[in-house]
Amino acid sequence: MDAAAQYALAYALTTSAGLRAILPLALLSGAIRLGLTAPPPAFDWLGSPGAAIVLAVLAVVELLADKIPVLDHALHVVQVLTKPAAAAILVGGAVHAQSHTVLAALMIVGALNALGVHAVSSGVRLGSTATTAGVANPLLSVMEDGAVVVTSVTAFFAPILAAALALILVLIVVVTVRAVYRRVKA
Repeated sequence: MDAAAQYALAYALTTSAGLRAILPLALLSGAIRLGLTAPPPAFDWLGSPGAAIVLAVLAVVELLADKIPVLDHALHVVQVLTKPAAAAILVGGAVHAQSHTVLAALMIVGALNALGVHAVSSGVRLGSTATTAGVANPLLSVMEDGAVVVTSVTAFFAPILAAALALILVLIVVVTVRAVYRRVKA
């Protein structure tokens, strides 16, 4: 995979991590195990059977917890830390950087990308809670799950397309936040 494809893969996965911290990690672990991508040596552990099992279990827990009112908001608070950390690991597992300094910088950028997506999606969730008393939150969660799966899986087969999908996803979320904000304000 060339450098542009690696960066596109990292961008798509870190954007997905802004919605779900563990699911993109679990998908990357599975992709490594299936031979769809090869991590740099320092991140070979992502493809180990133990990591794959732990990440799969945690991804299921994350997916289920996000559908439960009140628990979903608690999860979002905790994920202010876990989503950027997951994104940094995703960058490390996707990009073969020419130096540790470059890799560290890219991991920071990936973490900030996930944190930004998380902030915007949390705004959508707060708006949904304010306008629907949380009734729409499980539906939003399912939509986020779908976006993460489609973007992440696409990233392993067509990274540039996945990066474009991730950018479109971010734009949709920003437009939605603005609409919800206007609705709440009115």
